[in-house]
Amino acid sequence: MIGFISGQVKLVDEQILVMTSSGVGYQVQVGSRWLTQLHQDEPISLYIHTHVKEDQLSLFGFKTLEEKKLFQLLLHVSGVGPSTALAVSELGSTTIVEAVQEARVSLFTSVPRVGKKLAQKIIIELKSKLGSLKELELGEVSGPTHELVEALLALGFSEQESYQTAKIYAADERAIEVVLKEAIQTIKTRPATR
Repeated sequence: MIGFISGQVKLVDEQILVMTSSGVGYQVQVGSRWLTQLHQDEPISLYIHTHVKEDQLSLFGFKTLEEKKLFQLLLHVSGVGPSTALAVSELGSTTIVEAVQEARVSLFTSVPRVGKKLAQKIIIELKSKLGSLKELELGEVSGPTHELVEALLALGFSEQESYQTAKIYAADERAIEVVLKEAIQTIKTRPATR
């Protein structure tokens, strides 16, 4: 699965960006506001969410890891597909966190394809999850620590559990497989905070 690409902009068309990295061209969907600021042959680095459906594999690109995590949280809301999640995530993480905490339905209904019922569902489902997203220092998570976080999230552990545990192993230089086994044990033996 692709998690990060660094390369050059080759083509910009509506919500599609083609970028090259090591001689390979990747077609990546990014937010329309950011897309308008990109220029041909400009160097670019993107955090990537690989979205797989039965008949399709799509890449979605984000400037920061926080934006990617927000997009992934939105995808977990029933009725929100990747295009809608991308459009909502363009509102910005700070704005979305505030809107969820204040139950501002109107902010979400301003996004195309988001009606009142879906907006209410987004608020309800994200209310408990966005607190941890706001508190995390996502910009400092990189390299092996990022790999560990991604692995723990893929195994179904919560965002908060994954980041807290990954910080414990930040300086660990052993193979990811070894660290992952220990990290899972650490989470399982940690007392519940609920």
